[in-house]
Amino acid sequence: MLDIFGDWATAHPWVIYVFAALGPFVQEDAAILSAAAASAAGAGSPQGLFISLIIGLSFSDLWKYWLGRIGHRTKFIRKFAANERVIAAQENVVRRLGLSLITARFVPGTRVPLYIACGIFRAPFPKVAFFVISSAIVYSLIAFSLFHLIGEVAGDYIESYAPIVAISLIVVLIVYFSILYLRRRARMKTEEDDTAIVED
Repeated sequence: MLDIFGDWATAHPWVIYVFAALGPFVQEDAAILSAAAASAAGAGSPQGLFISLIIGLSFSDLWKYWLGRIGHRTKFIRKFAANERVIAAQENVVRRLGLSLITARFVPGTRVPLYIACGIFRAPFPKVAFFVISSAIVYSLIAFSLFHLIGEVAGDYIESYAPIVAISLIVVLIVYFSILYLRRRARMKTEEDDTAIVED
């Protein structure tokens, strides 16, 4: 079965670019790592894979923003958005929009709710698009660079270990940004509690 698929993919080299573009709609981090690994292995043009991946990431992320904008038209979402805590969250997101979007790129589990929230909060789309696409480019550049660099440095002797090392380094980056995100959330929660105490 795998041999048949491999032969078919070899006969149709364009298919790897289609997978790179559609992969983010399934799982973004896996799509980035897969495209970077395929590029380093010479399975396709690095430029073609990179561009296909960025296109896929951009569409995969930005449609969620519009889902939030459409959702804002419903009575339930408008009522939800009028809640005091949600209004406070909206102010934090809009005020720190760039930082929030860049951090979310490296923290799994935060992207989907943040992108939808940006739509619900009616954050300016050009600004959202800029940071979403820019952070996708940065993340993808890091992944591609690591896979290619480690592949060149490792040589044939440990070539099979290059993907493992590259993925490990990316995981370290994700953990680092996750810690920063959690610390920022804890600091913001403390500030909100302090404000509530003062108002009482």
